[in-house]
Amino acid sequence: MADIIQLLPDSIANQIAAGEVVQRPASVVKELMENAIDAGASHIKLIIKDAGKQSVQVIDNGAGMSPTDARMSFERHATSKINKAEDLFAIRTLGFRGEALASIAAVAQVDLKTRQHDLDLGTHLVIEGSNVSKQEVCETSPGTNIQVKNLFFNIPARRKFLKSNTVEFRHILDEFQRIAIAHPEVHFEAFHNGTETYHLPPGTLRKRLVNLFGKGFNDKLVPVDEETDLCKISGFVGKPDSAKKTRGEQFFLLNDRFIKSAYLNHAVLLAYENLINPGTYPFYLLAVKMDPERVDINVHPTKQEVKFEDEPLVYNIIKSAVKHALNQYNIAPSLDFEQNPVFSTSTASPRAVTGKILIPSSFSKPPRLDNWEELYKDLEKTSPVIPESTTSQLSNFEGENQGLKEPAQIHQSYIISQIKSGFLVIDQQNAHERILFERYLMQIREKPAGTQKLVFPKTIEFPAHEAMILESMLETIQKLGFEIESFGKNTFILHGIPAHLSNIGEEENLFHELLEQFRMNVDLDWSEEKKLAALLARSSCTKRGTAMNPMEMRSLIDQLFACDEPFKSPFGKKCFITFELEQLESKFNQ
Repeated sequence: MADIIQLLPDSIANQIAAGEVVQRPASVVKELMENAIDAGASHIKLIIKDAGKQSVQVIDNGAGMSPTDARMSFERHATSKINKAEDLFAIRTLGFRGEALASIAAVAQVDLKTRQHDLDLGTHLVIEGSNVSKQEVCETSPGTNIQVKNLFFNIPARRKFLKSNTVEFRHILDEFQRIAIAHPEVHFEAFHNGTETYHLPPGTLRKRLVNLFGKGFNDKLVPVDEETDLCKISGFVGKPDSAKKTRGEQFFLLNDRFIKSAYLNHAVLLAYENLINPGTYPFYLLAVKMDPERVDINVHPTKQEVKFEDEPLVYNIIKSAVKHALNQYNIAPSLDFEQNPVFSTSTASPRAVTGKILIPSSFSKPPRLDNWEELYKDLEKTSPVIPESTTSQLSNFEGENQGLKEPAQIHQSYIISQIKSGFLVIDQQNAHERILFERYLMQIREKPAGTQKLVFPKTIEFPAHEAMILESMLETIQKLGFEIESFGKNTFILHGIPAHLSNIGEEENLFHELLEQFRMNVDLDWSEEKKLAALLARSSCTKRGTAMNPMEMRSLIDQLFACDEPFKSPFGKKCFITFELEQLESKFNQ
């Protein structure tokens, strides 16, 4: 039988490697900017065209490369960072694998100009699909200027899986932010389609955070500074009252490298125990400095996952450092001794959720309590996850709500509603998300919502990444009843809010939460209309932990079952579950 095993050509091997290293334009941004940092650059400029699909260009004033090094840098496993296996446990640079440039050149068209500071002339390289088509002497500034064009031009299947420009640019900004935060001593600039997105002069870490996230961010920061024999922890955490309902502003740096660690994240959240509301997330930027021999960063090609030699000890040090910082600044939990956290039917004032459930509007559907059988006759077809008996249970709402008692709230998160054959348990947040989602989607598609004018227009300044998102959504947001316009330089003027909202004074928080939700869910494969309706519903709905009185709970139940699809939230989570009396009896008869 003939031999069948053969070596793959370098071009194919590079494309396979590129599948791990280069997943989207943001991957190119990360690798090129990290190379610039490793080259000792003090000024780095990022230039993006069409969210990186057309071009990603990084210009730095680093060490530059000799003609030979410029050519060798595009060979597989060619690196200046390590020489022997032992070096893997003494890594002090961001790159070391020698895969990035070879992988990028395998799936893109690369134009490189580089010059060392002590030379008069530099080197110009043009590479396309791993093939070098030009190498010549050129005049260029000291440092490196590398442009990556038409990513995945030779792999159409990969290119078609790229998301919209908004999504891809959001990922690019994430990578840019992480590197900029890790290196506040470096001057960074970022441009997209000719417009400056960021201008970050060198300075302190606090100044870098303010330049990235806005002037108001400064007042939210609590410094952290702890040193032990194992490691040094420094950086900032957010004050508890600034915690958000969405993730996204949590950063761990290990020896100036951004890493991801759910384990260490848990340590921080534990330090905030009883200081923040359930389901909210504090800001933190914690820089860990430790001996490279005590950590393994060679876990994944992205180098964002690491293994510590003594992970439990690092966990406890981080938890203690954050707790100490919060205690030092006299931040203590506020307790409400009059509120029963377990069971409540009337502790909330109507104002607690006014404008979210009870305020009528021209586009909310009236409850249809007289046709429950008709509404649920096709229940088995529309929601196979609901038990078959649900139809008969819900028909108990007929007439004068026969058999229905006052609803009750438990843990300020779930509503129990009795029916003849048992009871329903409703998740108040998921249910209200569904109600608002259908309302907002109808507004966007059918008729604009009414607007209530603010007495005094409000000027709101957003971080650059949020301003970019808001600019792209303005037309759709205006259909929802927000009267808002761009004022330039990441600033917007708000003249009015939807007529059905009464939380005047909280508009800025609502926008920040909406934009953060959008950022965290950029990969949702939905239409822009559906995505905005769902994310605004999540941002403005009644959250778990909100007390409700019986009238508010009844209104929520009525509006939920007036929805076209009351079974699940727009994000696919159940709005309610049913329990039969037989199920309860069986529990007591076991």
